[in-house]
Amino acid sequence: MNILFPLGITVVLFIIAARFYPRYISKVFGEDDAQPTPAVRFNDGKDYVPTRTEVVFAHHFASIAGAGPILGPIVALVYGYIPVWLWVVFGGIFLGAVHDFTALFTSIREGGRSLAEIARRSLGNVTFALFITFIILMLVLVTSAFLNLAAISLTSEWPLSKLGLPEKQAVLHTVVKNGVTYGRIGGIASTSVIVITLIAPLLGILVFRKKIPIGGAYIFSLVLCAVAIYIGFRHPVSVNLTVWKFVIAFYTLFAAGIPVWLVLQPRDFVNVQVLYGGIIFLLIALFVQGLKGVTLNLPAFNIAQAQHVSGAIWPIMFITVACGAISGFHSLVATGTTAKQVMLESQAKRIGYWGMLLESTLSVLVILTVASGLNMSEYMSIVHPAGAKGNWILAFAVSTGQVIHRAIPYVSITLATVLGILVIEGFIVTTLDTAVRMNRYLFEELWDILLRGKAPRVMRSFWFNSGLAVALMLLFALTNAVGAIWKIFGTANQLVAMLALLTVTTWLMKQGKKFHFTLLPAIFMGITTLYALWLLLKKFLSARNYLLMGTDILLFVLAIAIVIIVFRAFYKKQFNRKETAFASPDKRNIS
Repeated sequence: MNILFPLGITVVLFIIAARFYPRYISKVFGEDDAQPTPAVRFNDGKDYVPTRTEVVFAHHFASIAGAGPILGPIVALVYGYIPVWLWVVFGGIFLGAVHDFTALFTSIREGGRSLAEIARRSLGNVTFALFITFIILMLVLVTSAFLNLAAISLTSEWPLSKLGLPEKQAVLHTVVKNGVTYGRIGGIASTSVIVITLIAPLLGILVFRKKIPIGGAYIFSLVLCAVAIYIGFRHPVSVNLTVWKFVIAFYTLFAAGIPVWLVLQPRDFVNVQVLYGGIIFLLIALFVQGLKGVTLNLPAFNIAQAQHVSGAIWPIMFITVACGAISGFHSLVATGTTAKQVMLESQAKRIGYWGMLLESTLSVLVILTVASGLNMSEYMSIVHPAGAKGNWILAFAVSTGQVIHRAIPYVSITLATVLGILVIEGFIVTTLDTAVRMNRYLFEELWDILLRGKAPRVMRSFWFNSGLAVALMLLFALTNAVGAIWKIFGTANQLVAMLALLTVTTWLMKQGKKFHFTLLPAIFMGITTLYALWLLLKKFLSARNYLLMGTDILLFVLAIAIVIIVFRAFYKKQFNRKETAFASPDKRNIS
């Protein structure tokens, strides 16, 4: 199949969806820019900060578009590119974008409250405690998976011959293994990330204190990206995998307490330029190759082999793709930080719905890039090697280098491959920042409700709660490979999406508004994810992985408990409606 066919269909469908569907949802919610948003009402200069749409979108997109929409589809491509593409496109339109937009808008209407707080107001304190525990577990899995991925990407190496470089070259630092010379492309990304993080506060001061024009912020960011990459080529940082895990964990411990405008927002703004650049380069490269008649190398359907490698297409493929189609983590970002920065209600659909469609677009580009940049034997040897750990990040970087170089010969394979690494790395670290910060908030809320507002001072401190979030992240990351964590992370992630959609559904129901567009996706994700948890439980049991087995059981119990509470609330509401409808006029007046 020619690359242009699925690419063209994706663009058309997303344009139509972005044009009409969020407008309908906004009408149901009663969007009104005359209502002051939480960022305006509670402006404190730290968490609640009225921010321009472009900056909020950059922060939100950088936070949600971590490794998930890139790596999930890569791993799932073993089923064939058609099933993965269909799930990303239609899942993004009818599930993911609806989930992100409605969670964000509900939080705005609820004063910028978190998803768990909204659940408490709609369903009570028991649901609040269950919800927070569930989300904390999911965030621990998110951070541990992404911590492993960050360390892998920063230590990635690839043979010089496959990068189109001779052994006697001065472009990359190298290492020789079993007679093969490898280029340390991960070291370039390491230095680049360090430089961007160190200089980000300067951009924060310029934007939020000096109020420079947005055009100047874009120019500063682009120059910073270029300088960071140049320094990365000249002075790559190379340390081992475990050291990187501790370094990144130590960084996130401190970053969780720094004001968002000082590091989080400006670095996200810089990182998103890399992602925008990566998307544009991939889009141009794929379009050019499509005009040249390039077709996809991977099979359209490969379900029989995939079932032996990964598991049944339903539900495993759906939870493996995860973020590219729907992600519960997005609702945590939307209600955790984004809702506190939105200046106008009309911004919500552009940030929430359009942001998710852009993420799904990224996933489609990844599908087409890997499917055209690698053949099946190369794909399997990198992503699903027999008896070894796969390097998913390397698969994306290598295929990106091949695709961009073939379409734009002036861009070397080496530079394009490094760009692929940077596209992933910047956003893994960004997601880690956001997730650890959110876990810190959630731990504080959990102690408050469990101890009825009488939590000891130490349990309310930044160091205790951030330290607990980081310690749990390290525990899972150091004791499990990313492959073992990914599927249960994907399941937990989409279970949170189900719970978010159920919470919004309950909120809409209590407001007397239509809710079918959130209830139907919630039902589908509930059935899919609970079945996936059951299949994974049997796998963890046979492997005697008691940490993940216990996590699986706890997630299952928490999810079932919340679903029962939501169902009872829904049934009670419908029952009361029927009672009111059939009551006599006198009875209705008395009630």
